[in-house]
Amino acid sequence: MYSTLFGSLALPAYIAAAVVMFRSLRSEYGTTPELSGARRVKTLSIAWLAAILHALALFSLYTTGGLNFSFLGALSTVAWLIAAIVLLAALFKPIDKLGLVVFPLAAVILLLKLLVPEEPHLVRDHSWPMAAHILASVLAYSFLNIAAIQAVLLAVQDWCLRRRHAGGILVRSLPPLQTMEALLFQLIGAGFVLLSVSLITGFLFLENMFAQHLAHKTVLSILAWCVFAVLLFGRVRSGWRGQIAIRWTLGGFLSLMLAYFGSKMVLEWILGRT
Repeated sequence: MYSTLFGSLALPAYIAAAVVMFRSLRSEYGTTPELSGARRVKTLSIAWLAAILHALALFSLYTTGGLNFSFLGALSTVAWLIAAIVLLAALFKPIDKLGLVVFPLAAVILLLKLLVPEEPHLVRDHSWPMAAHILASVLAYSFLNIAAIQAVLLAVQDWCLRRRHAGGILVRSLPPLQTMEALLFQLIGAGFVLLSVSLITGFLFLENMFAQHLAHKTVLSILAWCVFAVLLFGRVRSGWRGQIAIRWTLGGFLSLMLAYFGSKMVLEWILGRT
């Protein structure tokens, strides 16, 4: 009951945060820094409220029989983590514009969680190795998901600059291209470390990472790890940037998305296995 209540309250808060952010972008130019800063604080305050309400709604995932990590439950948890990471990072980095994508996406996923019934998928292993593996996995996916969104914005910004096109409101409000690329690789670096921890804890503490129901997830996760490893090496060794960095980022995230949620959706929704 309380989960539905808090989730229903978080939905309009996420939408309101996105709408206020978009409206502030439209009126940002020609305003004083003080006024622009006040609008940013207002937007982030609404978004923080939405994230807090979303977190309260997620308490329903913790049942007496174990952690309910069903497909939409896991997806809702990741959506909350992504929103929370963006909000925390926005305190130090010019990353808050990602909220125009992140907040509506979180609202849609939360709506699906509230409306679509699904069988619980309980994780009954409460040991610290399992907790570390799950935490590292969802954090890695969240950071690399944000990196993928950042890569899409970077691609749009790069396209506009190459064609000397002014772009829309969002593009004009983004930080310089060099800053956007630096943020992209910071996100990838954090996600890569967490993905490494996820794979290491999985191989050390799970019984068989190549069991029939885990093999595709493991292979795709390793493939994603290799893609991001090559990308980071190319950045350090050869200064990879621009379109190369964007393509490798999106390719690595696609592999990770299929590993984490593509396989989970097939197992739970198509094959009916929990």
